[in-house]
Amino acid sequence: MALNDTLANVMSKMQNAVGVGKNELTIKPISKLMIQVLDILKTHNYVDSYEVVQDGRGDHIILKGFNQINKCGVIKPRFNFKVSEIVKAEQEYLPAKDFGIIIVSTSKGLMTLDKAKEQHLGGKLVSFCY
Repeated sequence: MALNDTLANVMSKMQNAVGVGKNELTIKPISKLMIQVLDILKTHNYVDSYEVVQDGRGDHIILKGFNQINKCGVIKPRFNFKVSEIVKAEQEYLPAKDFGIIIVSTSKGLMTLDKAKEQHLGGKLVSFCY
């Protein structure tokens, strides 16, 4: 089975696992983008921990402790945004002001929308979590 978007796959698996009460997932295949997004989710306490297991067969991630997630997902297509459009993006993808995060790709790398706002950077919307 070929997957087109590994990040969308992991977000969907986390959402489904929260729905059935699971607290641990094994994710395969993995990508650099996925690891960067998991780092941001861990920094903001949406994920307790994850471990990249190198088994020589494509590697996998063991993800633990993500029950504090209400909803998460990817933003497709990856819309461009300008600094002046940040409030509009927050209103569209988050349920309330200062509730949840939007992860964006900028010229300075992957970061949250709030950090991009502080640095006056535009970029592309990648995913959201609350």
